[in-house]
Amino acid sequence: MTTVNGTGDLGQASFTLVGIPGLEAFYFWIGVPLCLVYVVTLVGNITVVLVVRMEPELHKPMYLFFCMLAMNDLLLSTTVLPKMLGILWAGSREIGFSSCLLQMYFVHTLSIVDSAILLAMALDRYVAICHPLHYATILSNAVVAKMGLAAAGRGVILCVPGPVLLKRLPYCFHKVIQHAYCEHMAVVKLVTCADTFINRTYGISLALFVVGLDLGFIATSYAMILHAVFQLSSRDAQAKALGTCAAHTCIILTFYVPGLFTFLTHRIGKNVPAYIHILLASLYVLLPPMLNPLVYGIKTQQIRRRVLGLFHQGERRICSPGSSETREGVKAGPDSRHGPSTEL
Repeated sequence: MTTVNGTGDLGQASFTLVGIPGLEAFYFWIGVPLCLVYVVTLVGNITVVLVVRMEPELHKPMYLFFCMLAMNDLLLSTTVLPKMLGILWAGSREIGFSSCLLQMYFVHTLSIVDSAILLAMALDRYVAICHPLHYATILSNAVVAKMGLAAAGRGVILCVPGPVLLKRLPYCFHKVIQHAYCEHMAVVKLVTCADTFINRTYGISLALFVVGLDLGFIATSYAMILHAVFQLSSRDAQAKALGTCAAHTCIILTFYVPGLFTFLTHRIGKNVPAYIHILLASLYVLLPPMLNPLVYGIKTQQIRRRVLGLFHQGERRICSPGSSETREGVKAGPDSRHGPSTEL
């Protein structure tokens, strides 16, 4: 057993991430879908960011919030997945103490920012449905930018105490973190020779504060939305109003449900196998960034239309050399009309 003091040799200390215990024989095959998840996450979220940035018609609050979510999800998945793939495929389990704290800080900060953006999106739907005449005034682009900065600032500030409190502790451990990435409670559990009450209290308080506050406001927003929708006389209007909230509801469920299971298994799930807990914790970090652009792209007509437009533009560029030759062939005779179309 090794003891590392929080004020001493932490810069030189290193930990070993256990990965997914009990499933070592399947690491290669587990890595394949995780790699696909990462590729889909990168392509989907980068596409969303580019589409919203390139299309002035999408410079509206709902799409700007979704663009913020996409950028945050890119950072979150990149914070976790490359290291996980290194563990699964290359056996690269070692991580420095400072790198571990940095990864932990970004995982929790970006998760809190995600939650705040989901809250902002719920407020956007509330204003759009309950106060449509004042929508442009209440949610101007300047207000949206301030909300985005507030979401980022809250995450940055709330997560600072985590690494600070961990660095003050002595670590009496076998240098093995029972997780696939550095997470607050997994690191706290390494400490067996000091009181971790403050660290545990901080972790629980932060989770309850963020989730309780954000979910409370989201639930209130949707309660008021439903009340306003069912006041409408037209069923078509009701369906249209509810349809605008469908994508956001799916995103909320994919974010909070795995997170809730992760929180509960850490505190009261002592009989839950370690590999199930780690898989759930990984899904909480990896699944929403992959699903968000897919769900929003399918459910939101404007995003879907712009993405298809980008692919059609690519086809035109690929076909442009042939089309110029075809235009020359049109002048040569009527038979050329049966060649490649010039209307792509």
